[in-house]
Amino acid sequence: MEKARIDFRDQIARNKFKSLILIIVIFLFFVVLGYVISMVLDPGYFFIIMIFSIIFSLLYTVIGYYNSDKIAIASVGARPASRQEHSQFFRSVESLTIASGLPMPRLFVMESEQINGFASGRDPHHSVICMTSGALKKLNKDELEGVLAHEMSHIANYDIRFITLTAVLVGMVAIISEIFLRSLWMHGDKDNKASAILMLIGILFAIFAPIVVQLVQLAISRKREYTADATAVKFTRYPSGLIGALKKIKGDYGKVKEKHVSKAVSPLFFAAPMKELLSTHPPLEKRIETLERM
Repeated sequence: MEKARIDFRDQIARNKFKSLILIIVIFLFFVVLGYVISMVLDPGYFFIIMIFSIIFSLLYTVIGYYNSDKIAIASVGARPASRQEHSQFFRSVESLTIASGLPMPRLFVMESEQINGFASGRDPHHSVICMTSGALKKLNKDELEGVLAHEMSHIANYDIRFITLTAVLVGMVAIISEIFLRSLWMHGDKDNKASAILMLIGILFAIFAPIVVQLVQLAISRKREYTADATAVKFTRYPSGLIGALKKIKGDYGKVKEKHVSKAVSPLFFAAPMKELLSTHPPLEKRIETLERM
């Protein structure tokens, strides 16, 4: 039985809504964690923890956010693309800027036999697209345009900004949990107000909350990849190029050397550059199946 067709507009709207719900889940974990800790510790002491974690997490993330393009490019050792050497790369991106209405990003190439690439930058006017030398060599025109349309979609959807928001919330939960657990060694014996059961609940929540929000963050990242795939179809009006690229990546697995990159940069890539137990990307098979129904 043939599966129902998917409208890329419905796919985009549905995935954006799910991403918003997941952000709310992380925020609720942050609020509940704060409430539990305030019940265990003195509320005034908890207020100091909250202020410190918020300031530290925001400073760390804002610095990374405003330099996201430079950090990502430097971390993979990429070089600026040459219009003479990478003419198809330039032509494809220029064509997509017309289709999407986005400004021309700066283009870079990193050495790797893998078929991969990523986009970064805090907004469309400060964006970069970096492709592997393997992608430029192995993909035909339609497949390359499909991958580039996916990366342009991340820029158009302000995914770096969205990922930054989740990073702030996840970072605050992790910092607060860590400070709370460490503070128990100093204050646990002196605080006679907190019952043993409440203390145990606080400890368990502080241990598991960062793990849960990390899993939610991975789910958000996977939803954004589906959204970028659907938006790429919107830009190109045909999913076959993107499907062909994904199939070639699947065929390359285990045959070419993995590109080892920082875990902080890995979520930016078109496909997971390394095999991970908990991946930031949906399975290639699921992405291909979804695209084939559009």
